[in-house]
Amino acid sequence: MSRMSRKRVWSGALCCAVVLLTVPACSSDGDDGGGSGDKADGGGGNGLAGMSARKISDKAKQELLDARSVHLSMKRTGGDTTTKGGDDRDAGADADAGTDAGTDDPTSLELTLDRDGNCAGTMKEAGGASLELVKRGDKVWMKPDETFWRTQVPGGDGKAAAELFKGRYLHGTTGDPMLKDVAEVCDLKELQREIQDSDDTDDAKSLHKGEPTTVDGVDVIPLTGMDDGKKNTMYIAAEGTPYLVKSVERDDGGERTTTGFTDYGEPVPSKTPSPEESVDVAKLKERLRKA
Repeated sequence: MSRMSRKRVWSGALCCAVVLLTVPACSSDGDDGGGSGDKADGGGGNGLAGMSARKISDKAKQELLDARSVHLSMKRTGGDTTTKGGDDRDAGADADAGTDAGTDDPTSLELTLDRDGNCAGTMKEAGGASLELVKRGDKVWMKPDETFWRTQVPGGDGKAAAELFKGRYLHGTTGDPMLKDVAEVCDLKELQREIQDSDDTDDAKSLHKGEPTTVDGVDVIPLTGMDDGKKNTMYIAAEGTPYLVKSVERDDGGERTTTGFTDYGEPVPSKTPSPEESVDVAKLKERLRKA
């Protein structure tokens, strides 16, 4: 039950952004404020087109550190993942993603989380198992699908658990180790702390600023770098607040991870599952003890 832990989720969904946001001390287009002002903002931009890669990255990093909440959309395809991702490259994305994935690592994630530890969303593993997750304060609701039960609970108990808890949420608090481990992914504050504490690595290469482009209908400035043999690209909003809009990473094995960042500052949905939809996690533990 602990396989979809915060560390696994963040390593897949956010390593690209964390790496690049802490790399740009050796920005390839200069460390002064000028940068390459080749494409003017055209009257509607936020000034990024005239800045160096380092300054753009610094601004995006600060916005992510200051965010009270954010929605993450992660998808990993290729390489050793077992889900069929197809060749759905992102518009304007020249680089895609990769991390060391196994069948227990998330291959997709849709999650809104905030600095208070609240969250709501879904996760799916490479092996096909998925779960819905809701957390408000110290209360946690988790609804695994049948595949999750079969792969996480040994023997015939997985099939029995899938039937017993079908369509319902396991409910408890973060005081329960099983739920606490899964719910750690909800802590935006901890993510921000990891970004803040990350140091530039010795093998981090220069960060390059690309030409303005559009990703998901948003005007962006791409920043591309290499780290540990992986090509990483961040797309920073070129209009309005310079948010990190998307990060993309690709390794030599053909695996790629794309993570979208949207709804900065928007509240996490406050609706929680009803008692009729929920089963106390103690009931699952009781069944496992009997088994």
